[in-house]
Amino acid sequence: MTIIVLLILTGILLLVLEFFVFPGVTIAALGGLLMIGGGVYMAYSTYDPTTGHLVLFFTIVAILVVLVMALRGNTWNSLMLNTEIKDNVQTVADDVIHPGDKGVTTTRLNPIGKALINDLEVEAKCPGQFVDQETDIEVVKVFKTYVIVKTIN
Repeated sequence: MTIIVLLILTGILLLVLEFFVFPGVTIAALGGLLMIGGGVYMAYSTYDPTTGHLVLFFTIVAILVVLVMALRGNTWNSLMLNTEIKDNVQTVADDVIHPGDKGVTTTRLNPIGKALINDLEVEAKCPGQFVDQETDIEVVKVFKTYVIVKTIN
C-alpha cells in the first residue's frame, strides 16, 4: 500500500510542478499522470475493487484539494517578485531647450552622457565621436528624452 500512496503523491507533485513551474505539456505532466494512473491501477489489481474505488476517490479528492490550495492567492505571494518601479524617464521640456542652444558636458559623451544646457541637466548624444567632460557643445536636435549635440570648435 505504501508504494501506491507514494506513486499517487509523487504524481500529484509532478502535476502541480507542471501547472505552476514548467508550463506546457512536458515530461513532468506525463510522468505525473502515469504515476497516478499506475498507483490507481495497482490498487485495483492488488486489492479488491472496493479498495480500488476508495483509492480512486481519495486520489481525485487529493488532486482537487492540492489544486485549490495551489490556486489560492496567498500561496504564491511568497514566491512572487514584488518590486515596484518608482523612477520615471527624464524628459526634455519642449520650451526650455532648442536647437542652437549652447551648454557644457557634465560627463563624458561616450557617445551618450549628461550635459548642462540652459541650467538643465539632460541626456545628450554626440553621434560619431566621443566628447570629454567639461567640453562646450551646441544642441543640434531635441528629442523627448535626449538631445543631439555637437562640439563647438
